Amino acid sequence: TVIGVSRRQENLDQHLGPLIAEGLSVIPVVADVETDAGVATVMQRVRNTKGDLHGLVTVVGAGAPQTWGPSTKVTRETWRSLFSQNLESMFFMSQAIAAELKQQGRPGSLVAISSITGLGAHPYNIGYGAAKAAVLSVVRTLALEMVASNIRVNAVAPGAMVSPASLLPPNPELERQAIPMGRKGDVSEVASTVLFLLSDMSSYMTGQCLTVDGGINLKWSH
Repeated sequence: TVIGVSRRQENLDQHLGPLIAEGLSVIPVVADVETDAGVATVMQRVRNTKGDLHGLVTVVGAGAPQTWGPSTKVTRETWRSLFSQNLESMFFMSQAIAAELKQQGRPGSLVAISSITGLGAHPYNIGYGAAKAAVLSVVRTLALEMVASNIRVNAVAPGAMVSPASLLPPNPELERQAIPMGRKGDVSEVASTVLFLLSDMSSYMTGQCLTVDGGINLKWSH
């Protein structure tokens, strides 16, 4: 059973509706995990759902084009918004699930979606990059704190994705120049890596970040 969370019902209808229609065990929950009330709503649904709690994937974040620009022009409001969206949402949801797993005495696996923007320097995207780098710091520290409870914490850093939507319009020639594999990735290629980290196939891994970017991190390609 998967509990899928979004702030907007229409988002749940669009992305989870077809899965539910297929008969998959997916429970949609409307909640804003940037707030304590939203986290509490999710946790209440978790506790009321039949089955054993196993893991969490935090696919929360944003770096809209209006937040891009020179570091000297980033406002405090933009900075705080990016950290709330990309870091606080991930941390406080992970905190709640980790605490619940510990209370139940159960092992588990937490997976955070970071970004290649958090792995190095990405000019004109400093707030988003800093927040995604902080996600990796949280992952490593939380992994050490949770290891005695048999709770693993890892991350995935995706590169440029082609679906379901991309902030960067298709440009095959530019993609061939910038990405060693010559194309943007599909979210299914990130999902398979997430499933690996959630599963017992990665039972000896914690505090790690797997990069899924077609090789972008191997060369300078701004």
